[in-house]
Amino acid sequence: MAQRILLTGTALTIDQVVVVARESVRVDLSASSRKAMKLSREWVERAVREHAIVYGVTTGFGAFQNVFIRPDRLRELQRNLILSHCAGVGDPFPEEVVRAMLLLRANALACGYSGIRISTVERLLDMLNRGVHPVVPEQGSVGSSGDLAPLSHAAAVLIGEGEAFYRGKRMPGRKAMQAARIAPVVLEAKEGLALNNGTQAMTAIGALAVHDARRLAGIADIAAALSVEAVKGKSTPFAEKALATRPHAGQGVSAHNIRTMIRGSRLVDRVDHDTREKIQDSYSIRCAPQVHGASRDAIDYVAKVIEIEVNSATDNPLIFPESNESYSVGNFHGQPVALVMDFLGLAVAELGNISERRTAKLLDRHHNCGLPAFLAGDGGVESGLMIEQYTAAALVSENKVLIHPASGDSIPTSANQEDHVSMGTIAARQTRQILRNVEHVLAIEIHCACEALGFRTERPGAGTRKMVQRLRDVIAPLRGDRALSGDIERIVELIHNDAFAGVLED
Repeated sequence: MAQRILLTGTALTIDQVVVVARESVRVDLSASSRKAMKLSREWVERAVREHAIVYGVTTGFGAFQNVFIRPDRLRELQRNLILSHCAGVGDPFPEEVVRAMLLLRANALACGYSGIRISTVERLLDMLNRGVHPVVPEQGSVGSSGDLAPLSHAAAVLIGEGEAFYRGKRMPGRKAMQAARIAPVVLEAKEGLALNNGTQAMTAIGALAVHDARRLAGIADIAAALSVEAVKGKSTPFAEKALATRPHAGQGVSAHNIRTMIRGSRLVDRVDHDTREKIQDSYSIRCAPQVHGASRDAIDYVAKVIEIEVNSATDNPLIFPESNESYSVGNFHGQPVALVMDFLGLAVAELGNISERRTAKLLDRHHNCGLPAFLAGDGGVESGLMIEQYTAAALVSENKVLIHPASGDSIPTSANQEDHVSMGTIAARQTRQILRNVEHVLAIEIHCACEALGFRTERPGAGTRKMVQRLRDVIAPLRGDRALSGDIERIVELIHNDAFAGVLED
Protein backbone atom coordinates (compact mmCIF):
# COMPACT_ATOMS: atom_id res chain seq x y z
CA MET A 1 0.00 0.00 0.00
CA ALA A 2 1.29 3.48 -0.89
CA GLN A 3 2.75 5.61 1.89
CA ARG A 4 0.71 8.57 0.63
CA ILE A 5 -2.76 8.70 -0.89
CA LEU A 6 -3.74 11.52 -3.25
CA LEU A 7 -7.41 12.39 -3.24
CA THR A 8 -9.12 12.94 -6.58
CA GLY A 9 -12.70 12.57 -5.37
CA THR A 10 -13.27 9.61 -7.67
CA ALA A 11 -10.72 6.85 -7.02
CA LEU A 12 -10.59 6.11 -3.28
CA THR A 13 -10.93 2.41 -2.42
CA ILE A 14 -12.27 0.68 0.66
CA ASP A 15 -8.80 -0.76 1.33
CA GLN A 16 -7.35 2.76 1.26
CA VAL A 17 -10.00 3.94 3.71
CA VAL A 18 -8.99 1.12 6.04
CA VAL A 19 -5.24 1.87 5.96
CA VAL A 20 -5.83 5.57 6.56
CA ALA A 21 -8.26 4.83 9.40
CA ARG A 22 -6.15 2.14 11.06
CA GLU A 23 -2.55 2.69 9.94
CA SER A 24 -2.38 6.49 9.62
CA VAL A 25 -1.21 6.59 6.00
CA ARG A 26 -0.71 10.20 4.91
CA VAL A 27 -3.32 11.88 2.67
CA ASP A 28 -3.00 14.88 0.33
CA LEU A 29 -5.01 16.56 -2.42
CA SER A 30 -4.24 15.77 -6.05
CA ALA A 31 -3.53 18.48 -8.60
CA SER A 32 -6.77 17.67 -10.45
CA SER A 33 -8.86 18.07 -7.31
CA ARG A 34 -7.23 21.40 -6.52
CA LYS A 35 -8.09 22.69 -9.97
CA ALA A 36 -11.73 21.59 -9.70
CA MET A 37 -12.10 23.03 -6.20
CA LYS A 38 -10.60 26.35 -7.29
CA LEU A 39 -13.17 26.76 -10.07
CA SER A 40 -16.17 25.99 -7.84
CA ARG A 41 -14.85 28.33 -5.14
CA GLU A 42 -14.55 31.17 -7.63
CA TRP A 43 -18.19 30.58 -8.59
CA VAL A 44 -19.30 30.90 -4.95
CA GLU A 45 -17.35 34.11 -4.43
CA ARG A 46 -18.87 35.58 -7.58
CA ALA A 47 -22.37 34.64 -6.42
CA VAL A 48 -21.75 36.45 -3.13
CA ARG A 49 -20.48 39.57 -4.90
CA GLU A 50 -23.53 39.61 -7.18
CA HIS A 51 -26.01 39.03 -4.30
CA ALA A 52 -27.39 35.93 -6.05
CA ILE A 53 -29.98 33.84 -4.23
CA VAL A 54 -28.23 30.51 -3.68
CA TYR A 55 -29.39 28.10 -0.97
CA GLY A 56 -26.91 27.86 1.90
CA VAL A 57 -24.62 30.45 0.32
CA THR A 58 -26.74 33.59 0.69
CA THR A 59 -29.78 32.05 2.44
CA GLY A 60 -30.51 30.26 5.68
CA PHE A 61 -30.86 26.50 6.00
CA GLY A 62 -33.69 23.99 6.09
CA ALA A 63 -36.92 25.72 7.00
CA PHE A 64 -35.01 29.06 6.87
CA GLN A 65 -34.28 28.62 3.16
CA ASN A 66 -36.19 31.80 2.25
CA VAL A 67 -34.26 34.07 4.61
CA PHE A 68 -31.69 36.13 2.66
CA ILE A 69 -28.42 36.71 4.52
CA ARG A 70 -26.45 39.93 4.08
CA PRO A 71 -22.83 39.55 2.86
CA ASP A 72 -21.46 40.95 6.12
CA ARG A 73 -23.09 38.11 8.07
CA LEU A 74 -22.07 35.15 5.90
CA ARG A 75 -19.15 34.14 8.14
CA GLU A 76 -21.47 34.24 11.14
CA LEU A 77 -24.00 32.13 9.23
CA GLN A 78 -21.51 29.37 8.49
CA ARG A 79 -20.03 29.32 11.99
CA ASN A 80 -23.49 29.24 13.55
CA LEU A 81 -24.47 26.36 11.25
CA ILE A 82 -21.64 24.19 12.58
CA LEU A 83 -22.10 25.10 16.25
CA SER A 84 -25.91 24.79 16.25
CA HIS A 85 -25.67 21.36 14.62
CA CYS A 86 -23.30 20.02 17.28
CA ALA A 87 -26.17 18.29 19.07
CA GLY A 88 -25.01 14.67 19.09
CA VAL A 89 -25.18 12.51 22.21
CA GLY A 90 -23.79 9.23 23.44
CA ASP A 91 -20.32 7.72 23.48
CA PRO A 92 -17.76 9.03 20.98
CA PHE A 93 -17.17 7.11 17.78
CA PRO A 94 -13.94 5.07 17.84
CA GLU A 95 -10.86 6.79 16.49
CA GLU A 96 -10.82 4.69 13.31
CA VAL A 97 -14.36 5.77 12.43
CA VAL A 98 -13.54 9.45 12.98
CA ARG A 99 -10.41 9.15 10.84
CA ALA A 100 -12.44 7.52 8.08
CA MET A 101 -15.04 10.31 8.37
CA LEU A 102 -12.41 13.03 7.93
CA LEU A 103 -10.93 11.20 4.95
CA LEU A 104 -14.26 10.65 3.23
CA ARG A 105 -15.40 14.23 3.78
CA ALA A 106 -12.17 15.51 2.26
CA ASN A 107 -12.57 13.15 -0.70
CA ALA A 108 -16.14 14.30 -1.31
CA LEU A 109 -14.96 17.91 -1.28
CA ALA A 110 -12.12 16.98 -3.64
CA CYS A 111 -14.76 16.18 -6.27
CA GLY A 112 -14.90 19.93 -6.85
CA TYR A 113 -18.65 20.52 -6.63
CA SER A 114 -18.84 21.99 -3.13
CA GLY A 115 -17.43 25.49 -3.47
CA ILE A 116 -15.11 25.18 -0.51
CA ARG A 117 -11.64 26.79 -0.38
CA ILE A 118 -8.64 24.53 -1.00
CA SER A 119 -7.01 25.86 2.16
CA THR A 120 -9.96 24.72 4.29
CA VAL A 121 -9.71 21.15 2.99
CA GLU A 122 -5.95 21.24 3.53
CA ARG A 123 -6.55 22.08 7.22
CA LEU A 124 -8.99 19.17 7.42
CA LEU A 125 -6.28 16.86 6.08
CA ASP A 126 -3.77 18.38 8.51
CA MET A 127 -6.04 17.21 11.32
CA LEU A 128 -6.09 13.73 9.82
CA ASN A 129 -2.35 13.55 9.14
CA ARG A 130 -1.32 14.98 12.52
CA GLY A 131 -3.70 12.91 14.63
CA VAL A 132 -6.26 15.49 15.79
CA HIS A 133 -9.39 13.35 16.16
CA PRO A 134 -12.62 15.21 16.96
CA VAL A 135 -14.88 13.86 19.67
CA VAL A 136 -17.92 12.83 17.62
CA PRO A 137 -20.92 11.43 19.55
CA GLU A 138 -22.41 8.30 18.00
CA GLN A 139 -26.07 9.29 18.25
CA GLY A 140 -28.00 12.13 16.67
CA SER A 141 -27.99 11.53 12.92
CA VAL A 142 -31.16 10.62 11.04
CA GLY A 143 -29.16 10.20 7.85
CA SER A 144 -30.58 13.14 5.88
CA SER A 145 -29.44 15.85 5.20
CA GLY A 146 -26.70 13.35 5.63
CA ASP A 147 -24.87 13.09 8.92
CA LEU A 148 -25.39 16.66 10.06
CA ALA A 149 -24.62 16.26 13.77
CA PRO A 150 -21.58 13.94 13.45
CA LEU A 151 -20.00 15.99 10.67
CA SER A 152 -20.65 19.21 12.59
CA HIS A 153 -18.83 17.85 15.64
CA ALA A 154 -15.91 17.01 13.34
CA ALA A 155 -15.98 20.46 11.71
CA ALA A 156 -16.24 22.23 15.08
CA VAL A 157 -12.64 21.28 15.88
CA LEU A 158 -11.56 22.66 12.50
CA ILE A 159 -12.82 26.09 13.60
CA GLY A 160 -11.26 25.79 17.05
CA GLU A 161 -14.37 24.65 18.91
CA GLY A 162 -15.65 21.31 20.23
CA GLU A 163 -13.41 18.63 21.67
CA ALA A 164 -10.74 16.34 20.25
CA PHE A 165 -8.43 13.52 21.18
CA TYR A 166 -4.77 14.27 20.59
CA ARG A 167 -2.04 11.81 21.50
CA GLY A 168 -4.45 9.85 23.66
CA LYS A 169 -5.81 12.80 25.63
CA ARG A 170 -9.24 14.40 25.37
CA MET A 171 -9.10 18.19 25.32
CA PRO A 172 -10.82 21.30 23.92
CA GLY A 173 -10.62 21.45 20.15
CA ARG A 174 -8.66 24.71 20.10
CA LYS A 175 -6.04 23.27 22.44
CA ALA A 176 -5.69 20.15 20.28
CA MET A 177 -5.23 22.28 17.16
CA GLN A 178 -2.61 24.38 18.92
CA ALA A 179 -0.76 21.28 20.10
CA ALA A 180 -0.70 19.94 16.54
CA ARG A 181 0.30 23.37 15.19
CA ILE A 182 -2.76 23.73 13.00
CA ALA A 183 -4.40 27.13 12.66
CA PRO A 184 -8.20 27.01 13.09
CA VAL A 185 -10.25 28.04 10.05
CA VAL A 186 -12.56 31.03 9.81
CA LEU A 187 -15.33 29.73 7.58
CA GLU A 188 -16.37 31.73 4.52
CA ALA A 189 -19.58 31.52 2.46
CA LYS A 190 -20.83 27.96 1.79
CA GLU A 191 -18.01 26.28 3.74
CA GLY A 192 -19.92 25.21 6.83
CA LEU A 193 -22.57 23.62 4.63
CA ALA A 194 -19.90 21.92 2.55
CA LEU A 195 -18.40 20.42 5.70
CA ASN A 196 -21.53 19.05 7.40
CA ASN A 197 -23.79 18.07 4.48
CA GLY A 198 -23.09 14.46 3.51
CA THR A 199 -23.14 10.78 4.41
CA GLN A 200 -19.60 10.39 5.67
CA ALA A 201 -20.37 9.04 9.17
CA MET A 202 -22.52 6.16 7.91
CA THR A 203 -20.19 5.56 4.95
CA ALA A 204 -17.10 5.56 7.17
CA ILE A 205 -18.64 2.86 9.36
CA GLY A 206 -19.80 1.07 6.22
CA ALA A 207 -16.38 0.99 4.55
CA LEU A 208 -14.71 -0.42 7.67
CA ALA A 209 -17.58 -2.89 8.13
CA VAL A 210 -17.28 -4.20 4.56
CA HIS A 211 -13.57 -4.82 5.07
CA ASP A 212 -14.19 -6.64 8.34
CA ALA A 213 -17.11 -8.61 6.90
CA ARG A 214 -14.97 -9.89 4.04
CA ARG A 215 -12.38 -11.10 6.52
CA LEU A 216 -15.08 -12.67 8.67
CA ALA A 217 -16.46 -14.63 5.71
CA GLY A 218 -13.08 -16.35 5.41
CA ILE A 219 -12.99 -17.00 9.16
CA ALA A 220 -16.45 -18.57 8.92
CA ASP A 221 -15.18 -21.01 6.28
CA ILE A 222 -12.20 -21.90 8.49
CA ALA A 223 -14.47 -22.47 11.49
CA ALA A 224 -16.84 -24.64 9.45
CA ALA A 225 -13.96 -26.77 8.16
CA LEU A 226 -12.71 -27.34 11.70
CA SER A 227 -16.19 -28.45 12.74
CA VAL A 228 -16.56 -30.73 9.71
CA GLU A 229 -13.41 -32.53 10.79
CA ALA A 230 -14.28 -32.58 14.48
CA VAL A 231 -17.63 -34.30 13.88
CA LYS A 232 -16.23 -36.62 11.17
CA GLY A 233 -18.36 -35.02 8.49
CA LYS A 234 -18.65 -35.87 4.82
CA SER A 235 -16.83 -34.13 1.96
CA THR A 236 -19.50 -34.53 -0.73
CA PRO A 237 -21.35 -31.29 0.17
CA PHE A 238 -18.19 -29.38 -0.79
CA ALA A 239 -17.45 -31.21 -4.05
CA GLU A 240 -16.72 -28.85 -6.93
CA LYS A 241 -18.83 -30.91 -9.35
CA ALA A 242 -21.87 -30.70 -7.07
CA LEU A 243 -21.51 -26.98 -6.36
CA ALA A 244 -21.14 -26.19 -10.07
CA THR A 245 -24.78 -27.16 -10.61
CA ARG A 246 -25.79 -24.03 -8.71
CA PRO A 247 -23.03 -21.60 -9.62
CA HIS A 248 -23.41 -18.74 -7.16
CA ALA A 249 -19.99 -17.14 -6.87
CA GLY A 250 -19.80 -16.93 -3.10
CA GLN A 251 -20.94 -20.50 -2.64
CA GLY A 252 -18.10 -21.70 -4.85
CA VAL A 253 -15.52 -19.69 -2.90
CA SER A 254 -16.72 -21.02 0.45
CA ALA A 255 -16.74 -24.63 -0.75
CA HIS A 256 -13.24 -24.19 -2.17
CA ASN A 257 -12.02 -22.85 1.15
CA ILE A 258 -13.45 -25.78 3.08
CA ARG A 259 -12.00 -28.29 0.60
CA THR A 260 -8.60 -26.63 1.01
CA MET A 261 -8.79 -26.92 4.77
CA ILE A 262 -9.79 -30.61 4.89
CA ARG A 263 -7.54 -31.86 2.08
CA GLY A 264 -5.73 -35.02 3.17
CA SER A 265 -7.94 -35.57 6.21
CA ARG A 266 -8.32 -39.02 7.78
CA LEU A 267 -11.36 -37.79 9.72
CA VAL A 268 -13.64 -36.68 6.90
CA ASP A 269 -15.64 -39.47 5.20
CA ARG A 270 -14.48 -41.93 7.86
CA VAL A 271 -16.62 -45.03 8.39
CA ASP A 272 -16.32 -46.31 11.94
CA HIS A 273 -18.42 -47.04 15.02
CA ASP A 274 -19.41 -43.36 15.36
CA THR A 275 -20.33 -42.69 11.72
CA ARG A 276 -21.50 -45.91 10.09
CA GLU A 277 -25.19 -45.03 10.29
CA LYS A 278 -24.75 -41.38 9.21
CA ILE A 279 -25.79 -40.85 5.60
CA GLN A 280 -25.91 -37.06 5.69
CA ASP A 281 -24.64 -34.31 7.97
CA SER A 282 -27.00 -31.75 9.44
CA TYR A 283 -27.63 -28.49 7.63
CA SER A 284 -25.18 -26.40 9.67
CA ILE A 285 -22.41 -28.64 8.29
CA ARG A 286 -23.78 -29.67 4.91
CA CYS A 287 -25.15 -26.28 3.87
CA ALA A 288 -22.21 -24.17 5.05
CA PRO A 289 -21.17 -23.20 1.47
CA GLN A 290 -24.71 -22.15 0.60
CA VAL A 291 -25.17 -20.02 3.72
CA HIS A 292 -21.65 -18.57 3.85
CA GLY A 293 -21.69 -18.06 0.09
CA ALA A 294 -24.92 -16.06 0.13
CA SER A 295 -23.39 -13.80 2.76
CA ARG A 296 -20.26 -13.43 0.63
CA ASP A 297 -22.32 -12.36 -2.37
CA ALA A 298 -24.23 -9.88 -0.20
CA ILE A 299 -20.97 -8.41 1.11
CA ASP A 300 -19.68 -7.98 -2.46
CA TYR A 301 -22.85 -6.12 -3.42
CA VAL A 302 -22.60 -3.85 -0.40
CA ALA A 303 -18.96 -3.12 -1.24
CA LYS A 304 -19.94 -1.84 -4.70
CA VAL A 305 -22.50 0.56 -3.23
CA ILE A 306 -20.10 1.80 -0.55
CA GLU A 307 -17.31 2.44 -3.06
CA ILE A 308 -19.70 4.54 -5.16
CA GLU A 309 -20.67 6.51 -2.05
CA VAL A 310 -17.03 6.95 -1.01
CA ASN A 311 -16.34 8.67 -4.35
CA SER A 312 -19.43 10.88 -4.57
CA ALA A 313 -20.28 14.52 -4.00
CA THR A 314 -22.94 14.43 -1.29
CA ASP A 315 -23.56 18.01 -0.17
CA ASN A 316 -26.06 20.62 -1.31
CA PRO A 317 -26.15 22.72 -3.38
CA LEU A 318 -23.70 21.36 -5.97
CA ILE A 319 -21.74 23.87 -8.03
CA PHE A 320 -21.11 23.44 -11.77
CA PRO A 321 -18.88 26.38 -12.68
CA GLU A 322 -18.35 25.38 -16.32
CA SER A 323 -22.08 25.94 -16.99
CA ASN A 324 -22.49 28.71 -14.36
CA GLU A 325 -25.10 26.71 -12.44
CA SER A 326 -25.87 25.45 -8.96
CA TYR A 327 -28.30 22.64 -8.27
CA SER A 328 -30.20 22.04 -5.07
CA VAL A 329 -30.25 18.25 -4.95
CA GLY A 330 -30.64 15.36 -2.52
CA ASN A 331 -27.28 13.61 -2.80
CA PHE A 332 -26.93 13.93 0.97
CA HIS A 333 -29.80 11.48 1.48
CA GLY A 334 -28.40 8.32 3.03
CA GLN A 335 -30.89 5.82 1.57
CA PRO A 336 -28.37 3.93 -0.63
CA VAL A 337 -26.10 3.40 2.37
CA ALA A 338 -28.96 2.75 4.79
CA LEU A 339 -30.37 -0.12 2.74
CA VAL A 340 -27.04 -1.87 2.22
CA MET A 341 -26.04 -1.45 5.86
CA ASP A 342 -29.21 -3.25 6.88
CA PHE A 343 -28.41 -5.90 4.26
CA LEU A 344 -24.82 -6.24 5.46
CA GLY A 345 -25.93 -6.64 9.06
CA LEU A 346 -28.29 -9.45 8.06
CA ALA A 347 -25.62 -11.17 5.94
CA VAL A 348 -23.06 -11.11 8.75
CA ALA A 349 -25.63 -12.16 11.36
CA GLU A 350 -26.29 -15.32 9.31
CA LEU A 351 -22.62 -16.28 9.57
CA GLY A 352 -23.11 -16.17 13.32
CA ASN A 353 -26.43 -18.02 13.30
CA ILE A 354 -25.08 -21.08 11.50
CA SER A 355 -21.82 -21.00 13.49
CA GLU A 356 -23.66 -21.18 16.82
CA ARG A 357 -25.51 -24.27 15.58
CA ARG A 358 -22.22 -25.97 14.72
CA THR A 359 -20.88 -25.10 18.16
CA ALA A 360 -23.95 -26.68 19.75
CA LYS A 361 -23.34 -29.83 17.69
CA LEU A 362 -19.69 -30.00 18.80
CA LEU A 363 -20.70 -29.94 22.46
CA ASP A 364 -23.71 -32.28 22.29
CA ARG A 365 -22.64 -35.89 22.89
CA HIS A 366 -25.68 -37.10 20.94
CA HIS A 367 -24.45 -35.33 17.78
CA ASN A 368 -20.65 -35.00 18.01
CA CYS A 369 -19.69 -38.53 16.94
CA GLY A 370 -18.34 -39.96 20.16
CA LEU A 371 -16.83 -36.91 21.83
CA PRO A 372 -17.46 -36.30 25.55
CA ALA A 373 -20.36 -34.09 26.54
CA PHE A 374 -19.34 -30.41 26.38
CA LEU A 375 -15.78 -31.62 25.69
CA ALA A 376 -15.28 -31.96 29.45
CA GLY A 377 -12.50 -34.28 30.57
CA ASP A 378 -14.35 -35.21 33.76
CA GLY A 379 -17.99 -34.46 32.97
CA GLY A 380 -20.09 -33.63 36.00
CA VAL A 381 -17.20 -32.37 38.10
CA GLU A 382 -16.18 -30.29 35.10
CA SER A 383 -18.42 -28.31 32.73
CA GLY A 384 -15.90 -28.08 29.89
CA LEU A 385 -16.99 -25.65 27.18
CA MET A 386 -20.71 -25.78 28.01
CA ILE A 387 -21.05 -22.06 28.69
CA GLU A 388 -19.24 -20.94 25.54
CA GLN A 389 -22.32 -22.09 23.64
CA TYR A 390 -24.48 -20.03 26.03
CA THR A 391 -22.43 -16.96 25.12
CA ALA A 392 -22.75 -17.70 21.41
CA ALA A 393 -26.51 -18.15 21.85
CA ALA A 394 -26.76 -14.80 23.66
CA LEU A 395 -24.85 -13.02 20.91
CA VAL A 396 -26.86 -14.43 18.02
CA SER A 397 -30.06 -13.61 19.90
CA GLU A 398 -28.86 -10.04 20.38
CA ASN A 399 -28.19 -9.90 16.65
CA LYS A 400 -31.80 -10.89 15.96
CA VAL A 401 -32.79 -7.58 17.57
CA LEU A 402 -30.07 -5.61 15.79
CA ILE A 403 -31.04 -6.85 12.30
CA HIS A 404 -34.35 -5.01 12.51
CA PRO A 405 -34.02 -2.68 9.48
CA ALA A 406 -33.32 0.88 10.53
CA SER A 407 -33.94 2.00 6.94
CA GLY A 408 -37.58 0.96 7.29
CA ASP A 409 -38.18 3.96 9.55
CA SER A 410 -38.44 7.68 8.83
CA ILE A 411 -39.40 10.68 10.90
CA PRO A 412 -39.77 14.28 9.64
CA THR A 413 -37.40 17.04 10.77
CA SER A 414 -36.93 20.79 10.22
CA ALA A 415 -40.62 21.69 10.37
CA ASN A 416 -41.45 19.09 7.72
CA GLN A 417 -39.02 20.56 5.19
CA GLU A 418 -36.89 17.43 5.61
CA ASP A 419 -39.80 15.01 5.69
CA HIS A 420 -38.15 11.71 4.73
CA VAL A 421 -34.90 10.51 6.25
CA SER A 422 -32.80 7.36 5.89
CA MET A 423 -31.66 6.37 9.40
CA GLY A 424 -28.51 5.18 7.63
CA THR A 425 -26.15 5.89 10.50
CA ILE A 426 -28.30 3.86 12.86
CA ALA A 427 -28.20 0.99 10.35
CA ALA A 428 -24.41 1.30 10.12
CA ARG A 429 -23.96 1.38 13.89
CA GLN A 430 -26.14 -1.71 14.28
CA THR A 431 -24.10 -3.53 11.65
CA ARG A 432 -20.88 -2.60 13.40
CA GLN A 433 -22.18 -4.20 16.60
CA ILE A 434 -23.38 -7.29 14.72
CA LEU A 435 -19.86 -7.69 13.33
CA ARG A 436 -18.32 -7.53 16.80
CA ASN A 437 -20.83 -10.11 18.04
CA VAL A 438 -20.19 -12.51 15.16
CA GLU A 439 -16.43 -12.24 15.60
CA HIS A 440 -16.95 -13.66 19.09
CA VAL A 441 -19.40 -16.32 17.92
CA LEU A 442 -16.90 -17.58 15.34
CA ALA A 443 -14.08 -17.41 17.89
CA ILE A 444 -16.14 -19.68 20.13
CA GLU A 445 -16.71 -22.19 17.32
CA ILE A 446 -13.00 -22.20 16.49
CA HIS A 447 -12.11 -22.78 20.14
CA CYS A 448 -14.63 -25.60 20.57
CA ALA A 449 -13.63 -27.28 17.29
CA CYS A 450 -9.93 -27.18 18.13
CA GLU A 451 -10.63 -28.67 21.54
CA ALA A 452 -12.78 -31.36 19.91
CA LEU A 453 -9.98 -32.25 17.50
CA GLY A 454 -7.73 -32.76 20.51
CA PHE A 455 -9.80 -35.83 21.34
CA ARG A 456 -9.34 -37.33 17.87
CA THR A 457 -6.41 -39.62 17.09
CA GLU A 458 -6.83 -39.52 13.31
CA ARG A 459 -4.90 -36.99 11.24
CA PRO A 460 -6.93 -33.93 10.14
CA GLY A 461 -6.48 -32.05 6.86
CA ALA A 462 -3.43 -29.94 6.11
CA GLY A 463 -5.23 -26.60 6.56
CA THR A 464 -6.89 -27.81 9.73
CA ARG A 465 -3.56 -28.87 11.23
CA LYS A 466 -2.09 -25.48 10.39
CA MET A 467 -5.04 -23.72 12.05
CA VAL A 468 -4.86 -25.82 15.21
CA GLN A 469 -1.13 -25.13 15.51
CA ARG A 470 -1.61 -21.37 15.21
CA LEU A 471 -4.21 -21.50 17.92
CA ARG A 472 -2.04 -23.66 20.16
CA ASP A 473 0.75 -21.09 19.89
CA VAL A 474 -1.35 -18.73 22.02
CA ILE A 475 -4.00 -20.87 23.77
CA ALA A 476 -3.21 -23.97 25.80
CA PRO A 477 -5.47 -27.04 25.49
CA LEU A 478 -8.18 -27.36 28.09
CA ARG A 479 -6.92 -29.44 31.03
CA GLY A 480 -9.73 -29.14 33.54
CA ASP A 481 -12.09 -26.18 33.89
CA ARG A 482 -10.80 -22.62 33.67
CA ALA A 483 -12.11 -19.15 32.90
CA LEU A 484 -12.80 -19.03 29.15
CA SER A 485 -13.33 -15.35 28.32
CA GLY A 486 -9.61 -14.75 27.87
CA ASP A 487 -9.36 -17.59 25.35
CA ILE A 488 -12.24 -16.18 23.32
CA GLU A 489 -10.78 -12.68 23.31
CA ARG A 490 -7.37 -13.96 22.24
CA ILE A 491 -8.94 -15.66 19.23
CA VAL A 492 -10.79 -12.45 18.36
CA GLU A 493 -7.48 -10.59 18.57
CA LEU A 494 -5.94 -13.13 16.20
CA ILE A 495 -8.82 -12.50 13.79
CA HIS A 496 -8.22 -8.73 13.98
CA ASN A 497 -4.51 -9.21 13.35
CA ASP A 498 -5.15 -11.46 10.31
CA ALA A 499 -3.20 -14.23 12.02
CA PHE A 500 -5.20 -16.87 10.13
CA ALA A 501 -4.78 -15.23 6.71
CA GLY A 502 -2.53 -17.93 5.24
CA VAL A 503 -4.56 -20.91 6.40
CA LEU A 504 -6.79 -20.91 3.31
CA GLU A 505 -3.89 -20.82 0.85
CA ASP A 506 -3.48 -23.92 -1.33
